Amino acid sequence: MATFDSARTSGDLDFRGRVVVVTGGARGIGRGISEAFLAAGADVVVCGRSDVAEDRLPVATGADGEARRAVFVAGDVREADQATAVMAFAVERFGRIDTLVNNAGGSPQVDAAVASPRFSASIVALNLLAPLYCAQAANTYLQQQEEGGSIVNISSVSGLRPSPGTAAYGAAKAGLISLTQSLAMEWAPRVRVNAVSAGLVATEAADEHYGGAEGMARIAATVPLRRFGTPTDVAGPCLFLASPLAAYVSGANLVTHGGGEWPPFLAEVGGPSDGGPR
Repeated sequence: MATFDSARTSGDLDFRGRVVVVTGGARGIGRGISEAFLAAGADVVVCGRSDVAEDRLPVATGADGEARRAVFVAGDVREADQATAVMAFAVERFGRIDTLVNNAGGSPQVDAAVASPRFSASIVALNLLAPLYCAQAANTYLQQQEEGGSIVNISSVSGLRPSPGTAAYGAAKAGLISLTQSLAMEWAPRVRVNAVSAGLVATEAADEHYGGAEGMARIAATVPLRRFGTPTDVAGPCLFLASPLAAYVSGANLVTHGGGEWPPFLAEVGGPSDGGPR
């Protein structure tokens, strides 16, 4: 029986010589993911619909003391041809792709009763079809590499429970979890495909969505760990899933939500009014 080699674990999170593509990787959660891979030594390509000035791109200093900056390529990954072009750019620039992180996504809050067909289609395209298009394009290269590679899809707890106010988004994220499991089966053994379902994460978008600092503080009190997550909290699982430490992990959904959400009925039956015990 194989034994665990504890001497090698420090090297398993060393991504020097590896190339990582992070969609929507210049801001929010994506920026945190990009910076984590840069700090681990990877060459990182980020993409987005709008150009980003070089001095605004993610940058991080690795253990070797070298500062690394992400490379940007414009692309609307909701369009299959542009998703393909993003992956081609990464291969042309660095010669390979090792990990794709499908991070681009999101949705404003809109009541499902009044959401227009165009709006709903755009939300599903961004949160479900775009990851599929990017994964298909990346898989073409990953399958040709002897060591294969990995794909990490950033999903959401909205895909695991009701998502009132963002119904199309929740449905798309649920679809992304299912897609992850299907691709993991289809593209094995060379390519591993996993998901990270993020809970409440403090970003500029979250600040606007939840009513500023006061609103976020009230909501944070309902999380068992008593805080919102950070982009770094999501980046850590991405590093793990892309690393040799997760060599036998595929088709998984790593839920990253600070312990979950307290059931509202507890307050009605004498439970803590702030959402849970301290």
